[in-house]
Amino acid sequence: MFKAGTYIVCGQHGVCRVEGVGKLQLTEASGDKDYYTLSKVYSKGGVLYVPADSEKIVMRPVISKEEAEELIGHMREIDLLQIDNEKRKEEIFKQAFRTCDSREWVKIIKTLYERKKIRLAKGKKVTASDERFLRAAEDNLYGELAISLDIAKGDVEKYIMDKIGGAKK
Repeated sequence: MFKAGTYIVCGQHGVCRVEGVGKLQLTEASGDKDYYTLSKVYSKGGVLYVPADSEKIVMRPVISKEEAEELIGHMREIDLLQIDNEKRKEEIFKQAFRTCDSREWVKIIKTLYERKKIRLAKGKKVTASDERFLRAAEDNLYGELAISLDIAKGDVEKYIMDKIGGAKK
């Protein structure tokens, strides 16, 4: 169980801060369950109430500074997602997001940078869904790394580039 003041990654909501744990006085809430009261760290959206024992929503602690440094150090080695069928592309990205795993977010980002490079070289535009997934993966990854490394979210991409040698993931 997470304690108040802890930063966690919560499902598709990204980095959240646990504001409290306990029973809720809401009609929609089951009276005998404990809920996390969460606030999103990097986006406006009010307060989230998530059952502490939820099996549907992936929740995990934000990675440590050491884990963040290790992840960054291995980014070049992380493989792209295998998209063998263009019609399944969105499902592959959604499945990667559902894991709530920062390595999967890196895979999404690397895959979409590569797709973007190929499309632009062919004179094509980047698809709206690719842009949406790229923004979401960057938001989640950069948000978590910002907390782990204790730096501003806006400085994370430069930090990564400095660490891995300047080339885009």
